[in-house]
Amino acid sequence: MSDIVNLKPEAVWRFFDEITRIPRPSKKEEKIVAYLIDFAKSRSLEYRKDSTGNVVIRKGASPGMENRPVVVLQSHVDMVCEKRGDVNFHFDTDPIRTRVEDGWVRAEGTTLGADCGIGMAAELAVLDADDLAHGPVECLFTVDEETGLTGAFGLGEGMLSGKYLINLDSEDEGQLFIGCAGGIDTVATMRYRQEEAPKNYDFFRIDIGGLLGGHSGDDIDKGRANSNKLLARFLWLAARQTEMRLVYLDGGNLRNAIPREAFAVFGVPSRDAKRLRELFEEYVRGVGQEFAPVEKSMEITLSEMPEPDTVIDADAQRYLLYALCGLPNGVLAMSPTMPGMVETSTNLASVKFVGDRLIEITTSQRSSIESARDAAAASVESVLLLGGGDVTHSDGYPGWAPDPESHLLAVTIEAYEKLFGNKPLVRSIHAGLECGLFLRKYPWLEMVSFGPTLRGVHSPDERLEIASVDKFWKLLTETLKMLE
Repeated sequence: MSDIVNLKPEAVWRFFDEITRIPRPSKKEEKIVAYLIDFAKSRSLEYRKDSTGNVVIRKGASPGMENRPVVVLQSHVDMVCEKRGDVNFHFDTDPIRTRVEDGWVRAEGTTLGADCGIGMAAELAVLDADDLAHGPVECLFTVDEETGLTGAFGLGEGMLSGKYLINLDSEDEGQLFIGCAGGIDTVATMRYRQEEAPKNYDFFRIDIGGLLGGHSGDDIDKGRANSNKLLARFLWLAARQTEMRLVYLDGGNLRNAIPREAFAVFGVPSRDAKRLRELFEEYVRGVGQEFAPVEKSMEITLSEMPEPDTVIDADAQRYLLYALCGLPNGVLAMSPTMPGMVETSTNLASVKFVGDRLIEITTSQRSSIESARDAAAASVESVLLLGGGDVTHSDGYPGWAPDPESHLLAVTIEAYEKLFGNKPLVRSIHAGLECGLFLRKYPWLEMVSFGPTLRGVHSPDERLEIASVDKFWKLLTETLKMLE
């Protein structure tokens, strides 16, 4: 048991502590699903699990509130599994190690899983409490949100009967979200041949690390560096000014995270080794100036390597670097209707050598406008096709169009003002939420999303503001109390 169980509100933190002890990587949620079912059985609560793995637990209304409409509370059970390179940790088996620091809860070198573990904890606290006032409640726990919204796509028929849905997967206390971006993944595979490494070459490894990374939607407008783009820039320079030959490269991990680390092994003719080191120093100075205000812990190193047996063929190298340098990355358009909100973006998420002489490039595109999302995906596909890649797209998921006239929104705003004496900010989010998919199956739903303050989500810097959890809990319970 960690120190977080001593925080307030006690019930929320107690359940969050239990959740952190249960491994729950995306697509490996069996243990947390079993925990939820055991929770329902031990309290004699009605529950249902659909064929996708989603779980809904139902709780009756408080006395005198039986005739109120059903409210759905919703969060996802999986977590993004990212860790620092020097941390020995196994997400399939190890409990998250939490600590309290300067008003925040963090994990020891890994993602915390407060996205969306704290939402789950709030739902469980509502289900467990016998002193709250609320109408009938359905608590929905969806699987595999982080790697494709699989749970929301596969939500079983008849799982929900509610009129209102409160999504608990937001990250800014004091803000109510009434819309989100849709998204699509664009993935390319490129083939290469192996050739004997050239003679009279010096070989090197470039490492890029210490970047902030973060959520590829919510953090895309914060000016953070993308390790894959930085790596491609240097390799492009080296290839333009020397007879550089590439051995291997690797960058990024998850489709929905801005990549923090990347490295490559390559060689240049021994006569060009001095020039290569000069290029490297010029490059480091240049990108250091570009990102100094944001990436304060960026580290870029060059080290000597032993001669390898093989390099990739020159054509594959050329087209790979063309593609990586040419791919758009970051914010593509800002919303003309909601000032300060990103409308369309793309993220070069990962570059991996996979299988038998294959390179896989994974990107993701987001937009609150479906046609703009698809146009961004087409732009990315075009660059990858020009680079010789075989390109596929995911099915994509819809955005959630704002409804500023929603009764649920009005009640939530009223509850916030009553509790804290000021108005919350109402906005849309550039990240993808499951709400758009819920509307496909339950088009009558009125929805709002809110949560406590999280920072560094999808990275080992993820942290949860302690004071905001209390305000989040009070808003949730007051909204349930007032909603008719």
